[in-house]
Amino acid sequence: MTRSSRGRPRSSDRATSVRAADNGRADPEIVQATPRQQRWPDWLVVRGAREHNLKGSTVRLPHRSLVVFTGVSGSGKSTLAFDTIYAEAQRRQVQSMSAFARSFLEELDKPDADALEGLCPAVALDDRTLPSNPRSTVGTITDVYDLLRVLYSRAGEPHCTSCGDRLRFDGGWLCPRGDVELGPSMTSRGFSFNSAYGACVECHGLGTEPHVDLDLVVPDPERSLAGGALAAWRDPSTGAELTNALTVAGQLGVDVEAPWRTLPAAAHRALLTGEGVPQADETTGRVARQQRFQAVVPWLLRRYHEAYLTGSRDRAAAFIRHRPCAACGGARLNSRQRAVLLRHPTRGGVGIAQVCAMTVSDALRFFEELDADPPRRELTSRVLEEITTRLRHLADVGLDHLTLDRATPTLSRGEVQRLRLAQHLGTELFGLLFVLDEPTTGLHPADVERLLVALRRLRDQGNSVLVIEHDDQVVRAADWVVDLGPGAGEEGGRILHSGSVGALLDDGRSLTGGYLTGRLSVGARRGTIPEGVAWLEVRGARAHNLADLDVGFPLGCFTVVTGVSGSGKSTLVDHILYRTLARALHDEPVVPGTHDGIDGLELVDRAVRVEQSPIGRSPRSNAATYTGAFDAIRAAFARTDDARERGFKAGRFSFNSPGGRCENCAGEGSIRIDMRFLPDVYAPCQTCLGSRYLATTLEVRYSGLTIAEVLELAVDAALELFAESEPARRPLQALADVGLGYLRLGQPAPTLSAGEAQRVKLAAELSRGGSRTLYLLDEPTSGLHPHDIGRLLQVLHGLVDNGNTVVAVEHHVSVVASADWIIELGPGAGTRGGRLVCCGTPEQVVGTGHSLIGQHVRRELERRSP
Repeated sequence: MTRSSRGRPRSSDRATSVRAADNGRADPEIVQATPRQQRWPDWLVVRGAREHNLKGSTVRLPHRSLVVFTGVSGSGKSTLAFDTIYAEAQRRQVQSMSAFARSFLEELDKPDADALEGLCPAVALDDRTLPSNPRSTVGTITDVYDLLRVLYSRAGEPHCTSCGDRLRFDGGWLCPRGDVELGPSMTSRGFSFNSAYGACVECHGLGTEPHVDLDLVVPDPERSLAGGALAAWRDPSTGAELTNALTVAGQLGVDVEAPWRTLPAAAHRALLTGEGVPQADETTGRVARQQRFQAVVPWLLRRYHEAYLTGSRDRAAAFIRHRPCAACGGARLNSRQRAVLLRHPTRGGVGIAQVCAMTVSDALRFFEELDADPPRRELTSRVLEEITTRLRHLADVGLDHLTLDRATPTLSRGEVQRLRLAQHLGTELFGLLFVLDEPTTGLHPADVERLLVALRRLRDQGNSVLVIEHDDQVVRAADWVVDLGPGAGEEGGRILHSGSVGALLDDGRSLTGGYLTGRLSVGARRGTIPEGVAWLEVRGARAHNLADLDVGFPLGCFTVVTGVSGSGKSTLVDHILYRTLARALHDEPVVPGTHDGIDGLELVDRAVRVEQSPIGRSPRSNAATYTGAFDAIRAAFARTDDARERGFKAGRFSFNSPGGRCENCAGEGSIRIDMRFLPDVYAPCQTCLGSRYLATTLEVRYSGLTIAEVLELAVDAALELFAESEPARRPLQALADVGLGYLRLGQPAPTLSAGEAQRVKLAAELSRGGSRTLYLLDEPTSGLHPHDIGRLLQVLHGLVDNGNTVVAVEHHVSVVASADWIIELGPGAGTRGGRLVCCGTPEQVVGTGHSLIGQHVRRELERRSP
């Protein structure tokens, strides 16, 4: 049979095949291979993309391939992948839905591009929407818990909640000892903690209960009652509560100027819980004012549960901690459902809550060893197979350290994205377009290869996988690389390379290729640890999985804490080191993780944690407002002649208060539209056309620009505009120093990536200055190109040169190799981690044979050698 140049049968050949099939002499599948089905596009083509900073870019991307977008931060990678390709795919998908869904099409802006050809249904796997429901767990979001409920309802064995012996059913649940009790519900619904049939009656399936932490209420027992011993009533808004407390203390004969620790226990009980408070005046019999006094513990609980103002509730929540429910021990289920056990050949009877408390790796071993009884094997074999498959997918993307009952709001952004990736691995769908944003965030280099296996599996199923990534392991593994640049913001938005990895490495103009080949280097280390340096010594750290750890942090140095995911890095740096310092230095209401103590606290004046949480959840918040640059900019506008003639003060140029802002959108510049079953969308305000301000406010100009136009400037451009204004220049320069010169001043906070939000926070701290400060950073290189990492390292080393200390949780090998001191935890995750693998200078770690990061650091140091 002759074929065309594209290798497909000619139309005449197809007709012959169909006729042969009609005579029963051909495979029926040939009949289904119609011309339209065989002409699936091999390429996704984007023509003339002009969204944001894209310069009319045209690019061809191969389908059913692993395509990596890379380039310096702000070069247009997310704009091309998410705001153009994925946005248009989403818009076209809505077109195919119901009339109700199509009614929202006019609100979904069409990306600014000439054409997109060869587009298929798309799925976005990013970290922009983090789960917040405390009832959502790793088990529920992956459907593993639903499968466990089916398994226990079919193969579980009910046991007596009193004696623990197995039950039998005989018209009612009978204990072997003859007692009759209310038995469990042997249905899938009965094992749901979101159902009244299975949930614990005390915590209603949450597994925790709130309680007031007295260590937070009285953080400093040396303070007196009048001097603010009760931290919850130090705020001026709680003056009435403090006055009542002083009155009660006086009636109890307590010296309100004496240290709290010296007060009698009866006074402590009265002020904290209300026990023993006098109820009436004995002389007149009238109810005294103090009867209306509410002690601090019930007062906090009432505000936590009943306050309708978010601010009031949040202030109370600072003193509230959640502990495992006393009734269910955190299992979320009632006692009857917890007493249903699954028989394991080596572990005996195991309840569903015990399985959920296992890590993914432990649970996988548990089910691989489980062998149901022959009568039930047919009922459970398919369920067991599905459970183990889903657990393997979680392990494949580096999440084997998570427990199935881990609440999803406590996961990191990288973990959330990989969790969503694991959900799609088992669908076996093909013909989809997956778009991922920095999936290696938080992954140790040793775990990246497992992630690549998962991405290749999606590709090999017949899907197209687009990944925004800077990790050299991922870039080298790509089938196709798109490099954008050459700079950020207006200097970016061009396609520098679109093709194979080999061609990228040979392109001498490419920054990415230069770092991959070693022609360019992130930067060298500052030097060695100075002799006689002071140390912060953590003793006996036992929080979470830390195994009675003793470890030191050199002051005046740059220290990197590294290790595989789940090894205990964040527990050590955040829960123990930062919280201890925050409580000791800043009197913050935080509870450190369990440890014996930290030596050297007196050598630090201030502790600053710079993590990746959003700088604000409202479009009102942006880099300019967060760093304080906008205050100086508004003041500059207020000093202009036009503003003085009109009597405009600095507040007139604020979009957060009435006066000069547009009231139709309340200064947001956009109107939020509820899309019901789809994510909310924002449409430009039709009154101010997105400018945020009244027309009269926009009549005032600074150097020819309105306040709205200034907010549209990139940081670098604004830095030139306000070069003579020190209050504005200082925070703007800090933003540029951390690699955010491309960022628009008014870019809404919700649109910033986690890495960008963290660097905005770092810039805010840099603009304040100071010394003897301990900076703690969590993955500061997230979203950064190697070229930008070099600039960030200069900033961090500059902090150290000024007498500060920097501690960063980090995996990027270039950063680890540039540190003064390395602390590696491990060797594994969860219960297999929490130990000190090694510590020392990069050269010392390289010489440690059992270090996982050491082999990667060795290669990096060899690349830097002349």
